[in-house]
Amino acid sequence: MTISTQQAAESISKAMAKGKEIGVAANIVVLDTAGYLKAFQRMDDAYLGSIDIALGKAKTAMLFRMNSEEVGAFLDPAQKTFGMVATNGGLVGFRGGMPVRKGNEILAYIGVSGGSPDQDFEIATAGSTLA
Repeated sequence: MTISTQQAAESISKAMAKGKEIGVAANIVVLDTAGYLKAFQRMDDAYLGSIDIALGKAKTAMLFRMNSEEVGAFLDPAQKTFGMVATNGGLVGFRGGMPVRKGNEILAYIGVSGGSPDQDFEIATAGSTLA
């Protein structure tokens, strides 16, 4: 199943509401399961430099079908995976990228950047579950 435009808008809307609630202006990206852009929103006053980070978080989550911070565990130099961070056009291994699910099915991937990694995770989590 692929994410519909309406579902992508719902994901973005939920994430934006959480950003507003916690006072973080974020960039929010939704990629389909093939990694193509489905929806994007830059909240008022969100950092321009965070656009690419949000895209990178969503792409990292999509490539490995897990949260971006879980991929980050593999990027730790102690894991001896030298150079992995530079693969696939660059990986972003900190919080804020994750699958968007409806039930147990992955429909898309969301990436959020604009606050701290914990704030980005909170915003992404809000947009990661669809009814």
